[in-house]
Amino acid sequence: MKDEPSHILVVDDELSMRELLDVLLTREGYQVSLAENGKKALEVLAIERFDLLLCDIRLGDLTGLDVLRAAKQRHPGTVVIMISAYASTETAVEAMNAGAYDYLPKPFDNAELKQAIAEALDMRTLEREKTVLDHALERNRHFQKIVGNSPSMHQIYTMIHQVARTRTNILISGESGTGKELIAQAIHEQSDRHDRPFVAINCGGIPETLIESELFGHRKGSFTGATSDKKGIFDEAHGGTLFLDEIGDLNLPLQVKLLRVVQERVFKAVGGNADINVDIRFISATNKHLEEEVIAGRFREDLFYRLNVIEIKVPPLRERKDDLRALAQHFLEKYSREMGKEITKISSYAIDLLNRYDFPGNVRELENLMERSVALSTTNIILPDSLALATHKRQWKADSHFEPTVVEDFNGGVCLPDILEGIERAYLTQALEKTDGDKGRAAELLGINLRSLRYRIDKLDIGS
Repeated sequence: MKDEPSHILVVDDELSMRELLDVLLTREGYQVSLAENGKKALEVLAIERFDLLLCDIRLGDLTGLDVLRAAKQRHPGTVVIMISAYASTETAVEAMNAGAYDYLPKPFDNAELKQAIAEALDMRTLEREKTVLDHALERNRHFQKIVGNSPSMHQIYTMIHQVARTRTNILISGESGTGKELIAQAIHEQSDRHDRPFVAINCGGIPETLIESELFGHRKGSFTGATSDKKGIFDEAHGGTLFLDEIGDLNLPLQVKLLRVVQERVFKAVGGNADINVDIRFISATNKHLEEEVIAGRFREDLFYRLNVIEIKVPPLRERKDDLRALAQHFLEKYSREMGKEITKISSYAIDLLNRYDFPGNVRELENLMERSVALSTTNIILPDSLALATHKRQWKADSHFEPTVVEDFNGGVCLPDILEGIERAYLTQALEKTDGDKGRAAELLGINLRSLRYRIDKLDIGS
């Protein structure tokens, strides 16, 4: 059965704008309804549910914000995009605080509007799916800490389901900061060992002189400083799951000893003679290519095959940008709660900025960025100006004709905000001059999208 087209309500007091939007959106396959003022919009909203509301700010009788609040009160799931020829940062913040998904200044580019609507409806679908998934996860304790709805993450969820209740050893591979330990925890929580210990150790974070004792434990007097018996991590993980993070950093002598434990579930404590039997499920993780480490002689081939019975590959964040908005929102809510702030949203312009960055530190770096942005934000919405990207090595795609700014001696002091505004103004002005005022080409030249360019032009009041 074919899906029903999304139903959009257009509210604008200009007849020509209503007619334009009606034709434009109908051609895109949407079902369109029209309202010429705020009162008519409220009447329609009282009897009908819409997937998306496209509403002007100035309507003559009521304001678009009045319609927005009424729409969200009646049908919280309705996505709202506000449009106005009188755009300002204050109005944008007020609209998004009231529940708007996005805010577009007039005159807008048709392609820009269509893209904004498609993204908004996609996000509405994802949020509905996430709500269903969250309810299922809450009931079944699945993936409680993992955020992501991209196809690659759904493949990982499926793999977790398939392997969780087996005794099979798992190798989780991926770059640092991709969330490998969260996946290991999810496997443990879904296994029949979920009520037993989950013990994690970073094989690269403990000095070589101590790691053997940490893993195997030791007997009193086995070395200088061993004043009493000490249980090792193998003992602590008995009956449960042992997560060996960064297994590729384990030295060769310890790899030999680990192999025996993995094969036979038997080991001896340092300085001890008796065999100790354990029941452990091994999950390992690495940010290295272990096959290459085996070829180079730095990792034992037999241990590699014992640990890598099933491999789960975690993609870097730059390869699953579909999850970026959900992840950023997750961390925004987390740190807003922790810091006692009421920051509820991230503007689409700020998301555009995040999407242009490759995040070499992956999800961990994004979390750090959002924590800092929440700490520094002075409004209850994350705008580009409050996004703390300044300390990141941003991978801009700016045109190579632009020369970097040379920092002069400033013993007398400077005003950094004015300097940064001047630099931004200069780049925007040059780009517009080079393209004869063509905003689409100027945006391409600067490596940003048209919506971001318009935002900056309005913010700096640059004439076009």
